[in-house]
Amino acid sequence: MIKNLHLAALAAGAACAPAFATQYLNLEQAQRLMFPDASSFREQDLALTTAQMQQVEKLSGLPARSVHWRVFGAYKADAAIGYLVLDDVVGKFELISYAVGLNLDASVRQVEILTYRESHGGEIRTPAWRHQFVGKTAQAGLMLGEGIANISGATLSATHVTDGVRRIAAVAQVALKK
Repeated sequence: MIKNLHLAALAAGAACAPAFATQYLNLEQAQRLMFPDASSFREQDLALTTAQMQQVEKLSGLPARSVHWRVFGAYKADAAIGYLVLDDVVGKFELISYAVGLNLDASVRQVEILTYRESHGGEIRTPAWRHQFVGKTAQAGLMLGEGIANISGATLSATHVTDGVRRIAAVAQVALKK
């Protein structure tokens, strides 16, 4: 009986717990938003070599973190027009899923937050904050306080997304740049 009451109390508490996860965009929506002129998207298997991972770390000042990256080439007819890279970073406690659109020269075209799971800090989704990344590269302007403004109350989310974008820009510079 006590066990059943305890389980009922846990279930009632879980039902009342607030859910903060919000999905803003799925992959296809992000692709169309970032590359409206694209006629197709092709997933590319990107696996970095040890030498490339070392280059990414040197360029970004961050651990390369992953050998494998989920990359989609954006094409207009048969001509590549850019890349979209998917990634997740930890905000304060939960994952933030985001996409980075990259130009062929490895500069940032656009950043979109796909899913935000934290209870605070969602301000990183504002267009003005995300627009700060446009045109920047791994070598210039992709650091919080040095080209990217911090957001009070969203410091960890802003820091981690900024670091993630810088890492992706370095991956693009090393492995995708045409």
